[in-house]
Amino acid sequence: MREVDVVGVRVEMPSSQPIVLLREVGGERYLPIWIGAAEASAIAFAQQGMEPPRPLTHDLFAETIRVLGHTLSQVRIVNLTDGVFEAILVFDDKTEISARPSDSIAIALRTGTPVFCAEEILAEAGIPVPESETDDADEVQEEEEVERFREFLDQVTPEDFDKS
Repeated sequence: MREVDVVGVRVEMPSSQPIVLLREVGGERYLPIWIGAAEASAIAFAQQGMEPPRPLTHDLFAETIRVLGHTLSQVRIVNLTDGVFEAILVFDDKTEISARPSDSIAIALRTGTPVFCAEEILAEAGIPVPESETDDADEVQEEEEVERFREFLDQVTPEDFDKS
């Protein structure tokens, strides 16, 4: 398993399909996952620290975990079959629950839980994006990374991930 960071959510054009982009920690692979609009909003809200006046479904689930005295210890993206990703929520008592990656990521962001991805999935569906060779400040590197991601998204299509 490799830890991944949630880079963000973007709408892929021209299909207007939202994707969440994950980046391998300490590596150069990115993993785009096509998701639903509601999950894209939930992930974006969590990344921006927005709190709705009433809890959304992912907020409710995170609060339920807390009130029941448990913690979510890991989110694992464990399978990719016919273009469909599968994840597992792993709790502090080792209980595992199958879930969609989009829901899992939205909950992980709300609970501060690390996200991991199976090496086989990164090898199969990960897109290598070389790191910047400059030694500029972190802010400049972050802007360059966002720009590289935008360029990548302008060129990638769902067909790029078709196994056939």
